[in-house]
Amino acid sequence: MAKNAFVERFGGIAEHSPWVAEAAAGERPFADLQAMIAAFERAVRDASRGRQLDLLRAHPDLAGKAREITEDSRREQKGAGLDTLSAEEFTRFTALNQAYRRKFGFPFILAVRGASKTEILDAFERRIANSAQSEFDTALAQVCTILRFRIEDRIGP
Repeated sequence: MAKNAFVERFGGIAEHSPWVAEAAAGERPFADLQAMIAAFERAVRDASRGRQLDLLRAHPDLAGKAREITEDSRREQKGAGLDTLSAEEFTRFTALNQAYRRKFGFPFILAVRGASKTEILDAFERRIANSAQSEFDTALAQVCTILRFRIEDRIGP
């Protein structure tokens, strides 16, 4: 696959950040699916801190009402039941989203596939106590997990 076609096909895997696919494309051809996933992860890990922060900030709030949410994020959040929150749950998510953003400067990021609303809220409350560096590292690791899920969805296991 030509680089332009690759970036067109996989540019949306990293939330509003096609630069990740552009960087990963430089490692083509991939020996297998795991090599492709590793190239995407390296693109994230090798990026400057500023670019990493931009990537984190490109993610939507969980259970938020953002209009710019990608179809991947919408589907993942729906799968975790975040589209069917009670008024009380929505208020709790909103308060946690705001507190988290104030503390860390980017949204709470969790690969929500397979997680329940309760598990997500528990992770939110645990992680908000983290140090800034610890949470930055955790958020990047979660982004890499999300990338893996999305690549597997497009390519297959």
